[in-house]
Amino acid sequence: MGYKTANQSIEETLSCLHVDSKTGLSAKEVAKRLSRYGPNSLKEEKKNSWLKFLSYFWGPIPWMIEAAAILSAIALHWADLVIILVMLFFNATIGFWQEYKASNALDALKKQLALRARVLRGSSWADIEAVELVPGDIIRLRMGDIIPADAQLLEGDYFSVDQSALTGESMPVDKIEGETIYSGSIAKQGEMLAVVTTIGSATFFGRTARLVEGAGAESHFQKAVLQIGNYLIYLSLALVIILILVQLARGTPLLELIQFALILTVASIPVAMPAVLSVTMTVGAQALSKMGAIVSRLESIEEMAGIDILCSDKTGTLTQNRLTLGDPVPFDDVTADELTLAGALASKKENKDAIDLAVMGGLKDANLLKDYTLTHFTPFDPIHKRTEAEMIDSRGNSFRVSKGAPQVMLELVAPDIGFDAMSEMREKVDAEVELFAARGYRTLGVARTDTNGRGQFLGILPLFDPPRVDSTETIARAEEHGIAVKMVTGDNVAIGREIASQLGMGKNIRLANELFANEANIINPSVELGERIEREDGFAQVFPEHKYGIIKALQARDHLVAMTGDGVNDAPALKQADVGIAVSGATDAARAAADLILTAPGLSVIISAVEEARHIFERMNSYAIYRITETVRIMVFMVLAMIIYGYYPITAVMIILLALLNDIPIMTIAKDNTWLDPNPVRWNMHRVLTMATVLGMVGVAETFLLLVIANTWFGIDLPHLQTVIFLKLSIAGHLTLFVARTRHSMFSKPRPSTLLFSAIICTQLLAALIAGMGWLMTPIPWLYVGMIWAYCLVWGLIEDRIKLTVYKHQNQG
Repeated sequence: MGYKTANQSIEETLSCLHVDSKTGLSAKEVAKRLSRYGPNSLKEEKKNSWLKFLSYFWGPIPWMIEAAAILSAIALHWADLVIILVMLFFNATIGFWQEYKASNALDALKKQLALRARVLRGSSWADIEAVELVPGDIIRLRMGDIIPADAQLLEGDYFSVDQSALTGESMPVDKIEGETIYSGSIAKQGEMLAVVTTIGSATFFGRTARLVEGAGAESHFQKAVLQIGNYLIYLSLALVIILILVQLARGTPLLELIQFALILTVASIPVAMPAVLSVTMTVGAQALSKMGAIVSRLESIEEMAGIDILCSDKTGTLTQNRLTLGDPVPFDDVTADELTLAGALASKKENKDAIDLAVMGGLKDANLLKDYTLTHFTPFDPIHKRTEAEMIDSRGNSFRVSKGAPQVMLELVAPDIGFDAMSEMREKVDAEVELFAARGYRTLGVARTDTNGRGQFLGILPLFDPPRVDSTETIARAEEHGIAVKMVTGDNVAIGREIASQLGMGKNIRLANELFANEANIINPSVELGERIEREDGFAQVFPEHKYGIIKALQARDHLVAMTGDGVNDAPALKQADVGIAVSGATDAARAAADLILTAPGLSVIISAVEEARHIFERMNSYAIYRITETVRIMVFMVLAMIIYGYYPITAVMIILLALLNDIPIMTIAKDNTWLDPNPVRWNMHRVLTMATVLGMVGVAETFLLLVIANTWFGIDLPHLQTVIFLKLSIAGHLTLFVARTRHSMFSKPRPSTLLFSAIICTQLLAALIAGMGWLMTPIPWLYVGMIWAYCLVWGLIEDRIKLTVYKHQNQG
């Protein structure tokens, strides 16, 4: 999938690859090589679908179902056997299908996160997906890029790459022309051209297909729900043991008792829980992708529900990131047009840098640039903090032009100005910078050398990045959701305060280096620092390590923090944050480190993501309460009824039918309409268990009351009584879902989704038909069916009032 270039010169490599570094490959040649070498991607091992499906028949829960089936066959209970096998295949099919859909959804998200590459083809630069690269492609690499393929560096001043993921080297490695760089390493500094030598699985180490992490890791919510599952299993086993001991003492046949106990346990265990989790997460990820937010870690959707602080970049997130050039301030005898022209010469349009484009856009006549020839260009980097171009004018005179922070430009020309003149100029520059900063302007200094190499400070170019139109409204929405938005900017305090004022944010903007004067506070923030950071509205002149320290300090104060970032140096902060967010236009390295990748600018997408996460939380909360309630209702009632009356209140077949009828509609809860909590939400196991236990015991009482009424007052015989109890448990179970799905009255908005409501109605009609027609049980009169419905509806209203009382008590507590 490429050529070996070890110990080869640049000329030898270009010759072997049959490519001209000035024009790149032709479209025809690209097609030929793509056909020969294939795509620039790693081959992924695909699991056999049949083996994956069969895996759902292996494990503790399937074993219990299979054991019950074997016992049914031994006892010649063929109806039981058929229903048990239906349940077994139903659970396996549902689990397999939902995982299959989740896998497809993640694959679709991965495609949206594909690496991009700037490539020279047919003498024109283009932006393509890295998977389309072929050996011989000429690519441009810049700071923050993830190297898309193994390549040999062709031209540029210097290049520094982070190879830690490949070699374990903790420090960036400097590279020069002719050296090889490897796929998956990260460009830390500089800009260079390179020629692709190796692609795909033949690279030293490819990571193109690994940007999106799998969904296998457990989140806080998943762990909580699995804890509930364990609780239900232990409760079920304890009650089953009591049941077995009592029935053995009464002389019940052991085989029949074990079969019934197995079926009862399986029906009480939340078999559908993994599928419900998978569906809910996947539906959430798909909904977010449509909003312009791509999830790289599924469990982060749930963590968003609890964030109470959002640390947001200013540029491009709170502002438009569309810099415009203000009125230039020339110094000495320089004109405004000359100052703008010099700034434009120190820019490079191909880089598509926002500052460069703004400066070049300020030229009255872009044709003036044609009078100059660029011989060398040095892009901006964090060390030199300036761009610089070596030029030749139309008369053949050589000179250099530079632009960067005014203070940096002054230091650059200081040796050629003299101390006194320098002091006077510095005061003048500082005064102008302060005036512009008070109005929210950024400033650039411009300098050039004359033909003798003497430096001259030409003046100041003001740039303004106006706030986004939706930022004020979005910040207000965030506050309504209980989220404090703190501005994090690399600009100075004055600019931060001006933008904060325009957006209605607090003006308490603090210099980051004042907070982190002691570097130890970055790794281990003190309690006092955490309290100070809590009180601040924002932070100015922030470096990447400061972002990390801010997050650590807030997390130490028990906050869940979301942090936005866009650069390669933001990666540690994005990883440390509870929810790391790569903003629109972020570098590949930032996207790889983030949990949420925005494809649309602004904060509104983040707030929408938080809303979606809270909806998901409510669905999970509803499911947990419902599932615990049903287990308590069925298990406690069954054991009590058998201890008191000495007979099975429902048959084994009825138990299996109840499990099937309950699991079918619960699968649609992932798309239910839910109440949006105005505050950050976290899992409260005590609240969930209390509510579920209360509703469960109410369910036991209402079912036992119906048993007493039917048995004592109506004198219904056992076969008909079992059908009555079956229908009651089926109806009441789904009414409980209506009760549990909201913290308000079950008749309040939002109403159940059409999908959930339809699924429940259909399963209840089926349950009524089974009871009324006598399918797999003794039929009961349709009058009884109607009476049971009325009985359950009355108790549903009672359950709803009890639920509201419990929530009121919990809120007061």
